[in-house]
Amino acid sequence: MSSGNTDETKGRMKEAAGDLTDNDRLRREGKVDQASGGLKGFIDKIKNAINRR
Repeated sequence: MSSGNTDETKGRMKEAAGDLTDNDRLRREGKVDQASGGLKGFIDKIKNAINRR
């Protein structure tokens, strides 16, 4: 599992925990982690495409 996927999963878990506990800070952290994971995954795809050339 790539770092990006790990961050996205962690973010989804934090966001769900924030929903269950009505904790806005935890929800926001979860959304940030998900966005960070998505960006890392995108960068990894670009790196792989460049390295294949």
